[in-house]
Amino acid sequence: MSIKVDVKLDCKGLSCPMPIVKTKKAMNDVNEGQILEVQATDKGSIADLKAWSESVGHQYIGTKEKDGVLLHYIRKSGDDNELEKKFENTITNEDVIDRATNNGGIILDVREDAEYVFGHIQGSKSIPIGELENRIDELDKDKEIYVICRTGTRSDLAAQKLAEKGFTKVYNVLPGIGSWKGNLFKKI
Repeated sequence: MSIKVDVKLDCKGLSCPMPIVKTKKAMNDVNEGQILEVQATDKGSIADLKAWSESVGHQYIGTKEKDGVLLHYIRKSGDDNELEKKFENTITNEDVIDRATNNGGIILDVREDAEYVFGHIQGSKSIPIGELENRIDELDKDKEIYVICRTGTRSDLAAQKLAEKGFTKVYNVLPGIGSWKGNLFKKI
């Protein structure tokens, strides 16, 4: 699965602290929720960019190496945790696997592709929230759909969209992948 990114930053050949300095500056031009790919060759950038991202509130998604270049993925965070959740039907992280297995339901992951490939629930279906309207035909209205994202905010919005389109068995999974205690699978 290729990772869709919104902005790429070339930091190849630079050593600490330049990858962080350039990333911090580039992040000013990245919109909330977008994915920044930082290309670096400095092995220290793995720990540095992860620590920096978390310290300023951005989501460090992960790193993969390709031909000696480290590709770091960072999602610019906003106030995901601050937004009010409005969708009434919810299910907890702890209950979703049993419920989906027993009821033949679908776990719908509405995070971005880059987030999904670095860790997702086995058997879940990935449809980023921005693609949901165009891909809604891929979902079965007769099955229970458990919508999950990182914090419950995007999944709340996706659950509302599905309900507006006539889906009646929709649940928002709370608190989301960010608090997931079970195994997560990678597709990189």
